[in-house]
Amino acid sequence: MSSHSDQPQSATQRISISEAVSVAFSSLGANKLRTMLTMLGIIIGVAAVISMVALGMGAQEAVENRISSLGANLLFLRPGAGRSGHVRMAAGSTENIDAKDVAAILRDCPSILAAVPEASRSFQVEFENRNWNTRVTGTTPDYEWVRNRPVSRGSYFTASDDIRRARVCVLGPTVVENLFGDLDPVGRSVKIRNLNFEVVGVLEEKGAEGWYNRDDVILIPVQTALYRVLGRDRYNSVSLRVASEKLIDQASLEIEEVMRRQHKLSEGQDNDFTVRSMSDVASTLGEASQTFTMLLASIALVSLLVGGIGIMNIMLVSVTERTREIGIRMAMGARRRDILVQFLIESIALAFIGGLMGVAVGVGMAVGLSSLYQWNTLVSPLAVVVSFTFSLAVGIFFGILPARKASLLDPIDALRYE
Repeated sequence: MSSHSDQPQSATQRISISEAVSVAFSSLGANKLRTMLTMLGIIIGVAAVISMVALGMGAQEAVENRISSLGANLLFLRPGAGRSGHVRMAAGSTENIDAKDVAAILRDCPSILAAVPEASRSFQVEFENRNWNTRVTGTTPDYEWVRNRPVSRGSYFTASDDIRRARVCVLGPTVVENLFGDLDPVGRSVKIRNLNFEVVGVLEEKGAEGWYNRDDVILIPVQTALYRVLGRDRYNSVSLRVASEKLIDQASLEIEEVMRRQHKLSEGQDNDFTVRSMSDVASTLGEASQTFTMLLASIALVSLLVGGIGIMNIMLVSVTERTREIGIRMAMGARRRDILVQFLIESIALAFIGGLMGVAVGVGMAVGLSSLYQWNTLVSPLAVVVSFTFSLAVGIFFGILPARKASLLDPIDALRYE
């Protein structure tokens, strides 16, 4: 007899997962504003992770593209990196490379095909009633092929222009856009430090890389830069083209030997210059970009945790509000496990929907930043999967406490709750 009476009770106790999901979504739909506000933390967290990683990976890809566009057989010589006491000085902190150093490198380093000095500073440049702040770089005509910066209009200045300290210049596309608009700048003049410079060419567009715009530059003959504009005889850096990628290490040793001799550095003294290859630059920039990306992603993950805490708080409030409902369900035969699963599904649903919306917002932000500001972005499928999975894990973790609290309620006390 008792066995017959137990069968319907057992059937009543069992609640399917599909029914629990249906009840969960009905409950969330009954409080749409509260549900949306609860999901906001998850949405912001997932979107932030995806967009920040997209920015970081885009910057890293841009660096790699720039490195490959310049070529692997390129070395950079910069002043500085000596020691002052126990403090290592940053590269570029002193200007101690001059024309004699460059001449010695070309004479005594057989692995070097060309050496292009660069002396630069930012100036306010004028054309008629317009002005633009840009970086003016003094260099030689070899800059075109050593740094892979051909012109789209006009031509480069010549070696003769450099010797004569001629006031001629080659403009980057960004400078042309801001000073000339739709006018053809070739043959016209711009003012640099109140000196008129004739525009002889316009560089091909290379585009911006994050916050650095390679097109925002003016090139002038290096002798003109040193003696008419900058008023000094030292360079900021020297770009060196090596005969072959296989000779990079040999070329670095040759340059170091020549520079130490030129600067009369005794044995045991630290170098007062740095020689870096493109692979070194790529590695350093890549590591910096990766570290920055991980930092941004970590900060964004914190907002996901905050969103999880928001889910837990709202679910605890929901348990309190629905105490009588829980008591009625338990009185009708629902097991503690059914109650736990129901509230756990609700918290997972919040995280699931919030995660999906966060993915959409994050991808949209990455595309928007790329479109509006021309920033390089690269949406990572791994970042999407990880952030979405993490949002679900957050929903489960922070949903356990409210769900457990609901399942442990005493049916009689729950029915008496007002």
